[in-house]
Amino acid sequence: MGEAQIFPDVLAPPRRAPFAKVLVANRGAVAARIVRALRALGIPSVALYSDADAGAPYLEAADAAFHVGPSPARASYLDQDRILDIARRSGADAIHPGYGFLSENAGFARRVAEAGLTFIGPSAGWIEAMGHKTRARELMARHGMPVAAGSGLLGADADLAAIAAEIGYPLLVKPAGGGGGIGMQAVGSEAELTRSVERARTLAARSFADPQVYLERLLVKARHIEFQMMGDRHGGLRHLFERDCTIQRRHQKIIEEAPAPALPRAVLEAMAERGCAVLRQLSYDNIGTMEMLRDQSGHFCFLEMNTRLQVEHAVTEMVTGIDLVVAQILAASGLPLNEILPNRITLAGHAIEARVYAEDPVRFLPAPGRLDRFRTPAATTPDLRIETGFAEGREVTPFYDPLIAKVIARGADRREAVERLIAALEAFEIAGPQTNLPFLLKVLNDERFRTGDLHTGLAAEIAAGR
Repeated sequence: MGEAQIFPDVLAPPRRAPFAKVLVANRGAVAARIVRALRALGIPSVALYSDADAGAPYLEAADAAFHVGPSPARASYLDQDRILDIARRSGADAIHPGYGFLSENAGFARRVAEAGLTFIGPSAGWIEAMGHKTRARELMARHGMPVAAGSGLLGADADLAAIAAEIGYPLLVKPAGGGGGIGMQAVGSEAELTRSVERARTLAARSFADPQVYLERLLVKARHIEFQMMGDRHGGLRHLFERDCTIQRRHQKIIEEAPAPALPRAVLEAMAERGCAVLRQLSYDNIGTMEMLRDQSGHFCFLEMNTRLQVEHAVTEMVTGIDLVVAQILAASGLPLNEILPNRITLAGHAIEARVYAEDPVRFLPAPGRLDRFRTPAATTPDLRIETGFAEGREVTPFYDPLIAKVIARGADRREAVERLIAALEAFEIAGPQTNLPFLLKVLNDERFRTGDLHTGLAAEIAAGR
């Protein structure tokens, strides 16, 4: 099985490791990725594992591994008391939360700091400010960022019909405290509104322990463009270009690429700089991603700010040569950006990522099961990278996100990158659970995708055979 390519730092790493030991408060591919970055910096790592993850392949790569609890996330990877206790007993002086789980939990970030440890991510105040979507929208709008039409939080006595009519259909009902597309409900008419709001509240409460929702205008055939930001604790703020995350199913990304295809470079650069100016003014202090939609007329609007490492960070690494996880760790240690990033960051070639899930490739529902056969293409060159937390014989359990692997390919141009990604996906051998490999290949071979004629409904159109 191929191991992911880790890019060397553009600048030499510090002579002394910035942390004595780092606890990785996550699992799977992101845990493996962080452990490798820590090794590159000469920092010992502490991995966690639940009952379901006992024996996972990345645990051997860590310098120490601690059992964190039973399989359900709430009893293991979300158990703050247990994680902080392990950090204390292991001798860790910092915690890296990865993505998902506690990565955007402001309360946990505060507890880490109160325990005398470093939280490797933005400060708790930033997580709190941006973690609640309506407050984030209001903050960015006050600082001049364009925001799509939407509502505030919907109270129990809200006049839904009047609020929706003012915004205009179609709409999205969105959880205020969630992410990853979970709980979103599309609404095409007033007849669907009440039921959709109730369902979104139920899903939000179940998924995020927060039933609050709001309405936002649904932009049809939009492009989903996100800008990678990096700040430090000295007022420094830089962008590392954009990623196109337009190809989605159930409002969740499945294919991401950089740079964004078939869009004017100058327009993208101007939007990135505009976002930089706002975050610099607000003193944003670590890694983050500004997510935006671009409508058919070319106007951008702010969606949300993810105050963490993104699942799709590798495509940015592929085209910039910068290790974002290393940069995140160094920024959290207090180093300024001018000692972390090069003076001039440039784009080189094109990179594209596909997420391989254990799921029904038609209905896109999770399909957990044992990986009776799991063979990935060998990632022996800098142009192909495989990120996974699994090995043959391991179980894709129902307890966590069913992501099996991320496959990232790079080429001199988009055509070459896409061809390399197709070849890599075709070389996968997976037996046991169903996967979305057939659908990924269907999208990548679609003429509209190949020409860069992208919009957020394209994956659904391809799935429906249109």
